[in-house]
Amino acid sequence: MKHFLIATNPDKDVDLKLTTRIQTYFKQHGADAYVVPDIYRTGIEKEKIPNHIECAITLGGDGTILQMSRGLRGLNIPVIGVNLGNLGFLAEIEASELQQMLDGLLNDKYRIENRMMLQGQVIHENQVIGDEFALNDIVIGRSGFSRIISFKVYVNGQLLDNYHADGIIIATPTGSTGYNLSAGGPIINPISQMIVITPICAHAMQSKSIILDKDDKISIQIQRVRKTQLEEAIATFDGHKGIQLSYGDVVNIEMAPQFTKFIKVTNHNFYDILKKKL
Repeated sequence: MKHFLIATNPDKDVDLKLTTRIQTYFKQHGADAYVVPDIYRTGIEKEKIPNHIECAITLGGDGTILQMSRGLRGLNIPVIGVNLGNLGFLAEIEASELQQMLDGLLNDKYRIENRMMLQGQVIHENQVIGDEFALNDIVIGRSGFSRIISFKVYVNGQLLDNYHADGIIIATPTGSTGYNLSAGGPIINPISQMIVITPICAHAMQSKSIILDKDDKISIQIQRVRKTQLEEAIATFDGHKGIQLSYGDVVNIEMAPQFTKFIKVTNHNFYDILKKKL
């Protein structure tokens, strides 16, 4: 590889010291890098990305990788993350492994993992008001002063259950170590292809996670809890893009046609990372 994109969280890479160091190293070795110095402020502007980019590097934490994944969707550019944050399940390269990463990329010593994504479509009064993607999860949670929300969950057109809860998480295997894990959901190897449903603070009999096949199609229909409150819930995609939901709205979720490609340059496997992080 010779052509790179570097996207940075400047709160983690203060004064862009590491960004500049990597860019200089690439230049010294006959490569080049297009830099996005603050991915949270500007996002990824696809029209400005050179069409010869072979690899995207994120400097920050897992949130930075999620931002990158959203921005690069459809461009088929693989991603690798340098963890400058705390836990870092997605951005698994630590600062101490930076040299190994750079040399591995420049010398084409790497492998690629495909990570499944979710596509969610929000329907309001038979009109599509949102069509978003998520690498980690799609979360439907409380809005306003509602203490709980009520919703029906259908899988392939069949009613799974009528839930009363703080919300529900629909996660990919990659997202299983995020909010899903905090809510008591299972940990899944990220290269698997399946979907996990985890209720958030549901009534006791509804509190267990359910793992679905990757081809299952999920529909979540919002029910009314408070007659005086117009907005019953909110749908978020990878903790970003919030869409308000009212009584009768439906969120349809399925496996997305695109994958996010992750570059691996170390011998770390998922179970090594689990043991280290948890």
